[in-house]
Amino acid sequence: MLSLPPSVRIYFALDPVDLRKGFGGLFNVTRSLLAEDPMPGHLFVFINRRGNRAKILFWDRTGWIIYYKQIERGTFRAPKRPGLGEVKVEVEAAELMLILEGIELAGPRRR
Repeated sequence: MLSLPPSVRIYFALDPVDLRKGFGGLFNVTRSLLAEDPMPGHLFVFINRRGNRAKILFWDRTGWIIYYKQIERGTFRAPKRPGLGEVKVEVEAAELMLILEGIELAGPRRR
């Protein structure tokens, strides 16, 4: 489980990404496709085309970290697209944890 300070923002790439990319490749995707600066320490979540693997890229002030998860059954589901042409959506830490467990966000409701 990831413990994140409230100042960290989490951006979820809505389009599939080739997860053979390493640190440099995901850095470039973050800059060009998502139009975000990955250096402030925010998290950037990418899933592959099949939806069974996810990578999270972030900077921790001393170097790059990639968190990589392959789900055994089911798929990761991207949050709903906020608008036409959007390439990313910001999610909360609790939503990210649900996504990484393979739970689709469309069903659960906050009380």
